[in-house]
Amino acid sequence: MQKRTIEDINKKIASGDCNIYTAEEFKKLIEDDDAPSFDEVDVITTGTCGVMSGTAAIFNIIAAEQGSFMRAKNIYLNDVPGNVGPCPNEWLGSVDLILNGTSKSINNPNYGGGFLFKDILEGKDIDVKVETIDGDIVESTTNISDISKAQIIGSRMAFMNYTAFTNPSTNPVSSIFSAIPLEGPFSGLTFSGCGSVNPLQNDMNQNIIKFGCKILLNGAEGLVIGNGTRSAPEKPNLMLTGDLKEMDSQYIGGFKTAEGGEVYDTVAIPIPVLNEDIYNNILIQNKDIPLTVSDIKGRVPITEMTYEDAWGDYDLRPKLNRTKCDKCNNCTVEDICPTNALKDKRIDLYRCFGCGLCVHYCRNKAIKMNTGSVNLKINDKQYDIPIVCRQSDLLRANKLSLKLKKMIKNNEFKL
Repeated sequence: MQKRTIEDINKKIASGDCNIYTAEEFKKLIEDDDAPSFDEVDVITTGTCGVMSGTAAIFNIIAAEQGSFMRAKNIYLNDVPGNVGPCPNEWLGSVDLILNGTSKSINNPNYGGGFLFKDILEGKDIDVKVETIDGDIVESTTNISDISKAQIIGSRMAFMNYTAFTNPSTNPVSSIFSAIPLEGPFSGLTFSGCGSVNPLQNDMNQNIIKFGCKILLNGAEGLVIGNGTRSAPEKPNLMLTGDLKEMDSQYIGGFKTAEGGEVYDTVAIPIPVLNEDIYNNILIQNKDIPLTVSDIKGRVPITEMTYEDAWGDYDLRPKLNRTKCDKCNNCTVEDICPTNALKDKRIDLYRCFGCGLCVHYCRNKAIKMNTGSVNLKINDKQYDIPIVCRQSDLLRANKLSLKLKKMIKNNEFKL
């Protein structure tokens, strides 16, 4: 079996003679029956983006002057509660805390940790409220420049793809897997996972993606620190970390669901093609990757499709017809858009996640987007089920994968 080493590839990178492809580019070449051979590919950069509930951040926040209070009991950032500690920081005026991406504002369940992380990265002022052990309230503001430390820790991220959900019952079901209660029976489908460009899908045996592997997490250099909670050989996921202050706000944010705010992240991981086994793994295509369809209530598997059925050649972003939009006084889509991308009858493509929800719930059909549908046999009956919500964003995944490719070529990211 042919082999090469990381040192071999690094030498080729330094000389400018390294063959690097994004997973998107490589899969397209496979589809065109023009895939580079093992000798013609040195690295592929993979990516995924989606709702990743295991995201948390460890902060040190300067809440007041030194000596202002002995110790914090509770802390809120923009009304989102954090867990104080582990360090007590007596009389320092600063607070160590852990804040979950899924933590929700005490005043607005649709605003939570994910939206807070984006606001911090966008340089916005953040309200800080500390309840001290003496019963006092200390209030202040902070921003990214004043926050002394902010580290993202992901307890379960970048699953090797995930699951699709539909509702077999006649009653709508509220869930984190749908931006609004999912209607039934079998009237809509929601799914997660980026298919053939997903990092672990291209390294199923984790020959490369393991402890110490360098990555891009939301645009910042980060590390794999192990496999995540609920990781299993047949469906692994990763525990990741990176400096929040170094991240790019376009790759991380909040995502409203029927059960309140969630958080999304974007991950890109390079896979050096060291041997033919690794090369054979990266040949996988969407049509080869099964996607289990489960009952959204209880997660019981119902049937199976593939990621080709999920992504196909469907649109990744919506288009708005302003003429039709102007006929509507009260916009229902503004209220339900998971990332608050529609405002004042305009789609903010910087915030848009490409979930597709808008096209299905716009009253005047002012938004166009082909999100696809799947024809599934369930209990001996055929159902044509529209894809109403994606909780993964292929566009962001491919964008960060391309950024990683350019960084490697420019010697800004070392393998």
